[in-house]
Amino acid sequence: MSTDVAVLGAGMHPWGKWGRDFVEYGLVAARAALADAGLTWPEIQYVAGADTIRNGYPGFVAGATFAQALGWSGARVSSSYAACASGAQAINAARAQILAGLCDVALVVGADAAPKGFFRPVGGDRPGDPDWLRFRLLGASNPVYFALYARRRMAVHGATPDDFAAVKVKNARHGLANPYARYRKEVTAEEVAASPVVADPLRLLDICATSDGGAALVLSSMDFARSRGVASPVRIAGLATVTPTFPKTVPDLPDFATDSALAAPPPDRPFRASIAHAAYVEAGVGPEDLSLAEVYDLSTALELDWYEDIGLCEPGGAEHLLRSGATALGGRVPVNPSGGLACFGEAVPAQAIAQVCELTWQLRGRADGRQVEGARVGLAVNQGLFGHGSAVIAVR
Repeated sequence: MSTDVAVLGAGMHPWGKWGRDFVEYGLVAARAALADAGLTWPEIQYVAGADTIRNGYPGFVAGATFAQALGWSGARVSSSYAACASGAQAINAARAQILAGLCDVALVVGADAAPKGFFRPVGGDRPGDPDWLRFRLLGASNPVYFALYARRRMAVHGATPDDFAAVKVKNARHGLANPYARYRKEVTAEEVAASPVVADPLRLLDICATSDGGAALVLSSMDFARSRGVASPVRIAGLATVTPTFPKTVPDLPDFATDSALAAPPPDRPFRASIAHAAYVEAGVGPEDLSLAEVYDLSTALELDWYEDIGLCEPGGAEHLLRSGATALGGRVPVNPSGGLACFGEAVPAQAIAQVCELTWQLRGRADGRQVEGARVGLAVNQGLFGHGSAVIAVR
């Protein structure tokens, strides 16, 4: 059985700090995706919303919120929350409905209006919530975790702050031509080194911002795409929403510690490496087939980890791969040709969807100013709190 679904439309609202309701960003993205697909809203049979916890009850039921804003049409809805993997969960929900034959065409939407500064814990007293506890007991904001990963990379693989700065320089150059990016300005390594320290060894320009933004996709069955005259659409060929395998030996947000590995050997693949692997297996491709990748660069150091996690190089080889130019536009496998979170910032429920928008435009050959020549296979990968995997492989 084929697991392919067609991407008929992709749309986004520019990232930034606009000071408006998240629904507005989602509507702009949804209407753009519908126009791109050549469809009208009443033709959509299913709406999959990616949730945001920062925007009250409408954010918790995003599928219905966007359906109501577009105009009640009787479409079925779902709403998914998986922190930074929420968009992938929403894509997965729509894809499952299509593959099950329960609908022919679906709209996936995610949007957020993020707070100023770094993310803070959700309000209230929740002593049983690890995310609440890590702020209250450890004072560990997100950049603290990013910095611990950077320190680990320096200790294990010999990375330097200069390597981290080179990631920012690359992504800033990529984002120059992206009309949806919040930051469209070249950055030098010297400017990264001169920016304030946030969590040693990471500086302000090593860490992604928090942003407002929205993204949407129109997905359909292959038969529906052909019925609309689209003979060779971009296709989602693999999608992974895997969880870790016990024992989990590297802590992630919001963990305080690892599982004990005394009673069981570590898994063959750490969690992040398992995310991309599951998508590769489903799509029948491997890292050697990739034309490009969009990875979850919460920090410059974390992008280097992802090179290894998605199989572009062996552990410890990311710095050499970066320095060789292989991950820059014009290189063997450009990584974050969109500019990544370095240029966008986090609009949490939208970002996994936005990654697939970029893959779609690249595979269509329409990523003006940042086009990866001859792009045929793209990977989008990130992860959410509490062990949510997120990887999508798109092909053409």
